[in-house]
Amino acid sequence: MRASSQATGSAADPDGLEDRLRRFATIWSRAIFPVTATSMTRPEFERHLLPLARELSTALHAGSFDPRSAQHTGAALVDAHCTDPDALSRTLGVIDSYLVLYCGSAQEYSAEELRARCARLQHSVAAGYAHALRERTLVEQEAIARSSMRARSDAAEALHATEARFRAIFEGAAIGIGIADLDGNVLEVNEALTRMFGGLEHHVRGHKVTDWSHPEDRPHVWELYRELVRGDRDHFRVEKPFYRNDGTVLWTNLTVSLLRDADGLPQYQLALMEDTTERRLLNLRLRYEATHDALTGLPNRTLFFERLEKAVTAGGGTRFGLCYLDLDGFKAINDSLGHAAGDRLLVEVADRLQSCATAPGEMVARLGGDEFVALTTGPGAQRDVHELAARILAVLATPIRIDGREFTVRGSIGIVEGPAGGERTAAEVLRSADITMYRAKSAGGNRFELADPEADARAITRHGLTTSLPAALERGEFFIEYQPLVHLGDGTVHGAEALVRWCHPQHGVLGPDRFIPLAEHTGLIVPLGRWVLQEAVRQARFWQQRHADGGPLRINVNLSPAQLHHPGLVADTVAVLERSGLEPGALCLEVTESALIGADEDLLKPLRQLSEMGVDIALDDFGTGYSNLANLRRLPVSVLKLDRSFTQGMQRSPADPVDLKIVEGIVSPAHSLELAVTVEGVETGAQAVQLRELGCDTAQGWYYARPGPPEKLHALSLADAV
Repeated sequence: MRASSQATGSAADPDGLEDRLRRFATIWSRAIFPVTATSMTRPEFERHLLPLARELSTALHAGSFDPRSAQHTGAALVDAHCTDPDALSRTLGVIDSYLVLYCGSAQEYSAEELRARCARLQHSVAAGYAHALRERTLVEQEAIARSSMRARSDAAEALHATEARFRAIFEGAAIGIGIADLDGNVLEVNEALTRMFGGLEHHVRGHKVTDWSHPEDRPHVWELYRELVRGDRDHFRVEKPFYRNDGTVLWTNLTVSLLRDADGLPQYQLALMEDTTERRLLNLRLRYEATHDALTGLPNRTLFFERLEKAVTAGGGTRFGLCYLDLDGFKAINDSLGHAAGDRLLVEVADRLQSCATAPGEMVARLGGDEFVALTTGPGAQRDVHELAARILAVLATPIRIDGREFTVRGSIGIVEGPAGGERTAAEVLRSADITMYRAKSAGGNRFELADPEADARAITRHGLTTSLPAALERGEFFIEYQPLVHLGDGTVHGAEALVRWCHPQHGVLGPDRFIPLAEHTGLIVPLGRWVLQEAVRQARFWQQRHADGGPLRINVNLSPAQLHHPGLVADTVAVLERSGLEPGALCLEVTESALIGADEDLLKPLRQLSEMGVDIALDDFGTGYSNLANLRRLPVSVLKLDRSFTQGMQRSPADPVDLKIVEGIVSPAHSLELAVTVEGVETGAQAVQLRELGCDTAQGWYYARPGPPEKLHALSLADAV
């Protein structure tokens, strides 16, 4: 039976969360059951805690995190008679030590985020516990105190018994009780209240209530007091600080009630005080941990974002300036010396940054990793933020010594500056600073750049295109245009180059320069390139079948460097050719010169295999890299495609003789190596004539035709082009 139950539980709970919750509830019950005044047995009490453990786990992993939901857990402990002072501290200790351990295995949040959430949940549990305990205590004690005061005015024969009962309750109460007349003179105080104020009764008795004002009193506190002594209200409850005689501050939850005589006229004030000083300090500590970075002690993303929102939305003609800093090459330090050394470096960097932001309105925070931000506010923020960025780069220039080695830290800074109260939100400002920082890093690093709205828009557009690329391929938003390759000897169409386009729903038709680099960066270039190869080969086979009398028509398809490194290149190409029925000799794969510079045999092996099958390999953009004709002997290429820069000098009349000599110096050796020469960017008839005279084999360019749909390819004639 036990094995069957475990199997069923495993199938219903594959992650084992319920088992971990039960273990957590077991640890929790063992910790607080000894200090709980309950009639339940320990197993019953453990089952009572299990739903509360489940609530804490749910709150820990909530997508929209709201720690206030944990207040119910604290209140439920009080309802279960866990009112011993040790019950709360033991509960907080269990949550701190075991909640993330047993319930924090989700992958969507980092360990740091889960620990921060756990700290805030402890805060809420403590607040809910204290609130419920306070409400319960105040209700009980106030009822007792009221009964005691009424008992003092009972019949004479019961006076002695009533006085004894009142004194027992008054002196034995767990919270501070004080009685004052309507003029504010303190008449009676119990031992608990005396201890709150330092232990000496004369420090309390004989004083006036109004003597205990405090600078942090809320504005309406004394107005509530005046309403009470006038008889306009029966009670009020506030959080109020008091000064002790030694200068320390006592924080209390204060309830003041009006006691009336038999005729209903105001007679006395009854004050009930709960000492909340330790709980307040705990709340402050939890708040500090939730808003400060554990490693560097700097404000974290949460606190910084609060300050940034205030700075961005403030009015009054103020301005703000934001520096977004990312260390250059920090990963290399982590990789070489380890994360412990990297952490020490981050601490040193944080100290240096803190020394740069000491003026009023300036702050530094750590967002995470090696990313820091500095904020300055005020009317001179436009000037101050540039000076702040310069100071940051200056303090980072001094080498940092770690484990006997010196490291010079460099940083890239993005600056956003502007007036407060504008249309930009804090999130938009931070994003702009982040984008600008990467622009500074791309420019070489160790510098700062000022935000540029146009550059931001381009970066945001690039990001949008990057994220929508996979879905675009699935939705069929890509299409191919074909640009003819014309034989210079007789002007006939020799073949066509397949050029992919993206019909974007918002941005219209995009050329490959807009999305191919993004596809290479994300790895989508491999499936996209495979799709282009399939479509182009299929189209070439269709042309051959439709125009059989025109001879075989070659199709050129570009290969990116990422495709060259993909292990399935040869297999994919063979499969595409076999499915379409196209002969390998009708396919030419174009590889850029830069991709093959310094290529080793492992990279050249798939190209050699394709070449041996009969597929032509063209070296695209020849002349833009550092190849020379002698190196071509080791490459499996059969076609050189001269970059369009060689034809630019031929547009002038007369043509640049240097360009003519260069082309001539390439064509002759290429032919001697049995390489065909194709020229790109032909835009005039004069260029076509010169290239033909120089011995070039084929050409493409706007002189013949712009890239277009496949049905226009066979309608092309040289006369039309002229």
